[in-house]
Amino acid sequence: MNRSERPARKRPTESRTDSRPARGTARAQGSAGRGGRSKGAARAVAPPQEFTLPETVTPALPAVAAFDELEMPAALLKTLAAQDVTEPFPIQAATLPNSLAGRDLLGRGRTGSGKTLAFGLALLSRTAGRRAEPGAPLALVLVPTRELAQQVTDALTPYATSVQLRLATVVGGLSINKQAGALRRGAEVLVATPGRLIDLVDRGDCRLDQVSVTVLDEADQMADMGFMPQVTKLIKQVEPDGQRMLFSATLDKNIDRLVRMFLTDPVVHSVDPSAGAVTTMEHHVLHIADETEKKAVALRIAARDGRVILFVDTKRSADRFAKRLLASGVRAAALHGGRSQPQRNRTLDQFKNGQVTALVATNVAARGIHVDDLDLVVNVDPPVDHKDYVHRGGRTARAGESGSVVTLVLPAQRREITRLMADAGIAPKTARVSSSDEELTRLTGAREPSGVPVTIEIPQQAAAPADASGTPSRRRSPRGGRGRRAESGTAQRQTPRAGRGASAAGGAAAGAGRGSAAGGQGEASRPSRRAASAGASASAGRAGGQGEARRGAGSAPQGEGRAPRSRNRRARGTGAA
Repeated sequence: MNRSERPARKRPTESRTDSRPARGTARAQGSAGRGGRSKGAARAVAPPQEFTLPETVTPALPAVAAFDELEMPAALLKTLAAQDVTEPFPIQAATLPNSLAGRDLLGRGRTGSGKTLAFGLALLSRTAGRRAEPGAPLALVLVPTRELAQQVTDALTPYATSVQLRLATVVGGLSINKQAGALRRGAEVLVATPGRLIDLVDRGDCRLDQVSVTVLDEADQMADMGFMPQVTKLIKQVEPDGQRMLFSATLDKNIDRLVRMFLTDPVVHSVDPSAGAVTTMEHHVLHIADETEKKAVALRIAARDGRVILFVDTKRSADRFAKRLLASGVRAAALHGGRSQPQRNRTLDQFKNGQVTALVATNVAARGIHVDDLDLVVNVDPPVDHKDYVHRGGRTARAGESGSVVTLVLPAQRREITRLMADAGIAPKTARVSSSDEELTRLTGAREPSGVPVTIEIPQQAAAPADASGTPSRRRSPRGGRGRRAESGTAQRQTPRAGRGASAAGGAAAGAGRGSAAGGQGEASRPSRRAASAGASASAGRAGGQGEARRGAGSAPQGEGRAPRSRNRRARGTGAA
């Protein structure tokens, strides 16, 4: 369909309140009828804050059964065959005919359902044959986290190369000057996180007026992280009559405004149930008697034969639990927003190649991490939001494979977890277990760890560049002032020499322990000015551990530690040795 045949695009000044339900209506409907559930089971209900999807004026084109039915460049079809992608996933089969025709799209599909190729093949097909000017990309993919940006880049690179399109990736935590240089050399397709792209636009290193295809991937998380002002600012700068595609695993009222403002007569497609439940995934809720038994259960699960991701609430809990696992003979590492991007990349590489078998993670890993053949995810600390549950679980059962999500629940958490499962549309299997139960072994492969301490090569903390990205809501100072945050975490500027000084100082043993190899994580910290002048006193260690956890726990734009205070009270002592 020609762009001239499309209805006129609504301007961004449209009111938000014309047809939306009254505040609190969805919540009241979502909570009605919850009484009478059997204990330990959850009734499948719609998420309480789903918004009413827009109606499509122009009928959507029918789905296809094979890629060769689509009008795509022959080079892309050849690359699909070379990548052993023979049949389209449902979301690809349904959306590609419309996106290739230039229609706006609103797509909902769980993580691992094939969303990246669903928008990527259309974006590359419609951009092929064009050449970008320096600093002026032709297609834009906005994502919430660095990890997801890298995943999208890795997935699209062979296809972009086949049609001679150049890809550039710009995210916080890495050198902005190198990224500006890549844009100056020219890139037709840009994958970016909002905060860093705003920085490059403000510096004059990038302009978006030539962007004719814009994709918002995981739009709900961008809303949750507070990126909506930045996303809105960026979309207003792209070509006004360009194509826009919005994909997400969940669609709630946080992104209703984006849909109303920027999508024109969109084709709406939802592959999964409204809450994103996955039919190839098993869900288990394991009731544990107390905190001590919970730690023993988590330890035995981590020692299983095979890889596992264990989610905890805070960065401090991740570091301490990983340290305990290493001391017990489990090859473990922590992944959270307190790590620099190079550290996080190296930790993920260790997990993918099997050097690390137990990855202890915060919500920073809940989206954008793709690991093949991962069949178990464990919520050591249960999430407080059903969307977090969906995306944590999305690390397994990807691309049609099977997997299990296990949630460990203490007595005081039962009611909360029952409500969470209902909101997620999931009826989990429940069991009461202890660390010595055969049922635990049957469900998770849990076993007794060897007890022989192991050592994992610790990714070294490099000093962050002075131009690392700031928070979405605040411009960084020219000198990279205090409190600077990365896109999806709290990767602070580090001073390796201070860390070494703390290790050498006899009076700073407690603080230095957090950065030692025995601790399993090698976390450097930015000491206070007093600690720096005193030769890295023990307060440096506290600043790198306890204080860092507190900072991460209260900052919404960082993708983790965003829970209310009640969550911290509930999680106090959980997930830690």
